[in-house]
Amino acid sequence: MQFDIGGNPEYGDLTVTLDSGESIWTEAGAMSRMSSHLQLATRLPGGFVQSAIRKLVGGESLFISEYTAESPGTISISPASPGCVLERELRGDSLWLTAGAFLACTPGLSLDPRFGGLRSFFSGEGVVLMEASGEGSLFFNAFGGVVEKSVEGSLIVDTGHVVGWEPTLEYRIKGMGGLKQTLFSGEGLVMEFMGRGNVWLQTRHVAAVAGWLTPYCSG
Repeated sequence: MQFDIGGNPEYGDLTVTLDSGESIWTEAGAMSRMSSHLQLATRLPGGFVQSAIRKLVGGESLFISEYTAESPGTISISPASPGCVLERELRGDSLWLTAGAFLACTPGLSLDPRFGGLRSFFSGEGVVLMEASGEGSLFFNAFGGVVEKSVEGSLIVDTGHVVGWEPTLEYRIKGMGGLKQTLFSGEGLVMEFMGRGNVWLQTRHVAAVAGWLTPYCSG
């Protein structure tokens, strides 16, 4: 299997070349073009209960699409929002992703929902996060460009800009200062990462862009 990521950072697009018998798992509906002899199947990673949790409160699709090549072919996969597509090779470790960040992976990775805590109800990032673990390639996407930050100590980030992080980091969701600052500063809730590890941040915030567009959509 070979892959090529084009269009970054504005309009990332993933193209995967499959040999005979090879497969790729993708977020449902993410296929943009493919060879005609690829076969499609649907899967429920982790079983029905975990898939239903991802769908109902995590913002992810209930099913994962599996494309398998009967003979060598290609498939291109595009995220729903414009921005970067990234690849992370997992070697028995794991990566945490926010809701909507998963794009594709090689078969065999575990995609498990993880509860983000009570404050995640109000964070704008999804009540349920996804933990991808195992051996293989993981592809995920962001809205806008991506900044990878190496944390040694602590880092505070607006919740809407977080894409993913390494599990070596601990985190908590909290207000920006006191109640007055949290309610009126425009920042709302933030995530504070603590420890040592990497975190991936997107340069644009979906809710902020939606709010900026709203006055132009009324009439």
